[in-house]
Amino acid sequence: MGRAPLLDPPVDVSDSDSEDEYESDDEAPARRGWLVFLGIALAAYIYSLDGMTTYQYLSFATSAVRHHSSAGTIGTVQAIIIAVGKPFMAKIADVCGRGEAFLVVATLYLIGYLTIAAAGSISTIAVGNVFYAFGYTGLQILLQIVIADMTSLRWRGLVGGLVSAPFLINIFVSAEIASRVLPDWRRGYVQFALVVPLMLAPLIIALLSQKRERLRPQHNLGTALRAAAAEMDFVGLVLVAASLALILVPLGIVPADNNNWEHTTLIGMGLIGLLLFAAFLAYEWRVPAHPVFPMRWLRRTPILSACLIGFFDFTSFYLQYTYLYSFVLVTEDWGLKTVAYFVYTHAFSITVFGIVAGAIMYATRRFKWMLFAGLIVRLLGVGIMLRARSAEGSTFELVLCQVLQGLGGGFAGIATQVGAQAAVGTADIATVTAMTLLLSEVGNSVGSAAATGIWNTYMPRDLAEHVPTTNQTLLDELFGSITDIVEYPIDDPIRLGAIEAYRSVMHRLVSWAIAIAVIPPIVCLFLTKDVRLSNARAVAGLDEEPTTPVRRIRRQSSRMSRIASRRSLRTDGTATPDELEHLVPRTRTPEYV
Repeated sequence: MGRAPLLDPPVDVSDSDSEDEYESDDEAPARRGWLVFLGIALAAYIYSLDGMTTYQYLSFATSAVRHHSSAGTIGTVQAIIIAVGKPFMAKIADVCGRGEAFLVVATLYLIGYLTIAAAGSISTIAVGNVFYAFGYTGLQILLQIVIADMTSLRWRGLVGGLVSAPFLINIFVSAEIASRVLPDWRRGYVQFALVVPLMLAPLIIALLSQKRERLRPQHNLGTALRAAAAEMDFVGLVLVAASLALILVPLGIVPADNNNWEHTTLIGMGLIGLLLFAAFLAYEWRVPAHPVFPMRWLRRTPILSACLIGFFDFTSFYLQYTYLYSFVLVTEDWGLKTVAYFVYTHAFSITVFGIVAGAIMYATRRFKWMLFAGLIVRLLGVGIMLRARSAEGSTFELVLCQVLQGLGGGFAGIATQVGAQAAVGTADIATVTAMTLLLSEVGNSVGSAAATGIWNTYMPRDLAEHVPTTNQTLLDELFGSITDIVEYPIDDPIRLGAIEAYRSVMHRLVSWAIAIAVIPPIVCLFLTKDVRLSNARAVAGLDEEPTTPVRRIRRQSSRMSRIASRRSLRTDGTATPDELEHLVPRTRTPEYV
């Protein structure tokens, strides 16, 4: 028996009848298939290089405008956009097409990075990061969707891990780029504004050429936009984004004085956010025909466990990771290249063990106990951080924590995603992928917001306690810019005091991260089912489940029955076409194939 191929030929799952409409020679689709493969490789490479390099630029950009602490707030806003943007981009990909969605991503990258490069204030940096965050999350989800289109369940974990392989190279490439560019962060952003669209071009061309072959000629852009408006749960996206922003962003703007927690504006924002979040849940439960957050899927324990594990794991991780780059830059006497190597040890190990996890899943056709082991290792890694990031910690312990976090994350990330996808049919893969990643990124935003709140609350007082000075202007400068701190020699009393302050705040962040990291293994143990993974792209028989809420289907069925009882059939037992039109429910046909 022959083995299944690593990647099945690209298929379109939206309408099986479309293949008969156009005919082409065998060579053109094959050439486009290889172009898609090349495009995926280039897109995956620039995705990892961008994320690993520009992350280092943000700390210098915020320090340049004396708002280093605002990096956490920007990270919170980015996480909210990344969370909300995933289902948004998934809907665009489903309705308008994969190629068009990638084109939108390239445009967002270009606008975002050029805006940041020209920024002269923290507000402009924040606006640029909004555009960038939409592009980043779009590229992330679209790569996963295209991979899901092309692979079976058995192969998907391994292929997903292989697509992350560029991280193995870019840990060195990004460190080299950053060390040569910084502190000129503006030049770095301009470089990626130009390179990212260029690297996405082959994939966009390949996907758009496939689309043109299969597109019904009578449909135009206006039809596509109307279809997108009808299919996209825009109200739900707005509600969840507004609620998360109003709840979480105030944590990042809390002043150092604890009395300001009682400020009516912050309290009001939080209360309005909670009300909007409740409205979002109620709306998603009853109103939309195509909800961005299908509540019915939470009844399936594989999807529920994937959502909970992703949420709490990301919350724990970003509590201790949000200010890690700044922490190491201040507390260790390392160069920029060494700091980059250290920070991305986690990315390196999560990539390696993600590939190993995919291979294990392929060989065993199981994932639950590998997921559980990964979460336990992740908990062990964050636990060791208490000592590693203290005055007694060593360089070996610092690196060991990063490796353990990556090992556990590589196992857990791949298994969680495939487990959720195995619980739905082919037509729902894009939406369930976006849904699980949505909850994970909400955890990211919660962790970043909590870290920023703790940082802004305790860092000013710890600097005042440990830095041997009463000059408030100097203390404010140390709080607002890490570049001012690293200008002092490592043995200078000012630098030593700042180091103690950073360690004190980091101890609080890690303690909270440990408490939350206990939850995912418990969820996995009791909720995750150990499903056998097949060679199919999805579990058979799940495509038939309706996306329309059950109550609406029952009302429609009851209405159709009443209409049928009132209408008289002809004596021969048949019905007229007009009568049949009222008896048969109207359904929307896909605009594109």
